[in-house]
Amino acid sequence: MTSISFGEAVRRSIHQDPRYHPAAYELVRDALHIAAKKFRDENADDQHVSGQELLAGFRDHVLAEYGPMSSILLDQWGLQRGEDVGNIVYNLIEVGYFGRNDGDSLEDFAGGYAFTTAFSEPFLPSSQRALA
Repeated sequence: MTSISFGEAVRRSIHQDPRYHPAAYELVRDALHIAAKKFRDENADDQHVSGQELLAGFRDHVLAEYGPMSSILLDQWGLQRGEDVGNIVYNLIEVGYFGRNDGDSLEDFAGGYAFTTAFSEPFLPSSQRALA
């Protein structure tokens, strides 16, 4: 993909788009690896995942890694909706760290799930959770 280090890619991305904390970039990168493991055969040549698959991996990773602190950390790092995850992906594409397939777009990260619900509700008492 690229010859620049992840740290350099983050530095360049933040220089161009300062909305997101550096930790948010690491979180998205790690979630991408988790989504690829979840949705692709590890021996497949193409490990590309869709925006919605990445968001599913992102949710799984964040909840497992940060538990009840997920919402607070995501908010502090500037991640409040799927489009924020997409913006980080596209920032890393822009600086040449990630690649892109034809047909990919930032709109692939729209919708999905509400961050407030996804990262808070699992930790509420069952009587306070929304009825599924």
